[in-house]
Amino acid sequence: MTDDTSRGITTGGLRTAVETYWATADARDWDAFAATLADDVVYELPQTRERIHGKERYVRFNQEYPGDWHIRIERIVADAEGLQAAARTEVTVGPEETHAIHFFTFDDRGLITGVTDFWPESYEPPAGREHLVERY
Repeated sequence: MTDDTSRGITTGGLRTAVETYWATADARDWDAFAATLADDVVYELPQTRERIHGKERYVRFNQEYPGDWHIRIERIVADAEGLQAAARTEVTVGPEETHAIHFFTFDDRGLITGVTDFWPESYEPPAGREHLVERY
């Protein structure tokens, strides 16, 4: 079995895209982070029932997110068709650690078109981001 797909995106390429996404987010390099995203990216948080449409809003959401959080990738799995990947991460905020699972979809250029984050517990979203998200 090869790592190539008919669309020209490899599972290795998807893994690299997810690694770049998290590395640039962790470094707060918002221009490089934005470069991993399709213009029409959709971000979803099922625990808070929030959805964000578009690259500009999603980048701003991350820029404004409170706290000194850091991400460490534990595992990435990508499909052979070059369409989807999943990642398990460890997130630290100060001394607290938690794990999350993230699902990604991609366009034919390898840009992220969708991200769905699953955190261990449901929670109410922090105030002040209503200008970027819709609730469902």
